[in-house]
Amino acid sequence: MFPGILTRMPHVFEPASSGRAKCRGCGRAIARGEVRFGERLPNPFAEGEMTLWFHPLCAAYKRPDAVLQALAESSAGVSDAEALERMARAMSAFRRLPRIDGAERAPSGRAKCRSCQQPIERGAWRIRLVFFEEGRFVPGGYVHLDCRGNHFEGHFVLAPVLHFSSDLSDEERAEIARLCGSEASRTSEAQSKD
Repeated sequence: MFPGILTRMPHVFEPASSGRAKCRGCGRAIARGEVRFGERLPNPFAEGEMTLWFHPLCAAYKRPDAVLQALAESSAGVSDAEALERMARAMSAFRRLPRIDGAERAPSGRAKCRSCQQPIERGAWRIRLVFFEEGRFVPGGYVHLDCRGNHFEGHFVLAPVLHFSSDLSDEERAEIARLCGSEASRTSEAQSKD
């Protein structure tokens, strides 16, 4: 090994050693013993590397390229690695899909849609967007739920929207699924295959 050249540690799937880590994708705790995904990145604030921990499905939605790289190196210990790989491949197919961070009702009418540039009315459903910068997700605006087809170029968005909307009630989640129409039936079909 040459001095001064860093060797990068590979991304990893492993059981959580404690229940203290929170998923960078959804913000919920990763239970002790639960399989987690660790993305290894250069530390932008100091020398060396840092590890960002995710639930595997959250990582497949928000960091699909890293998940695909880790699965190519080893999928040992990963339950349903094929389904995880399918989801990561679908998300990496279009650069805007990993920006999805759930849905919510607009609390005011001040935000503009990143797709149509029109204000999002108070109480209307909107999709939250985030960008990944320096090891963290930062807010990136909103898209009308109805503009999802244009913004995401017809790609399948219901599954990640619902995944990152865990704070919504069952009725609200059903309403979003209904508003997404035929996409909802494709989601249930995909979930029944997994």
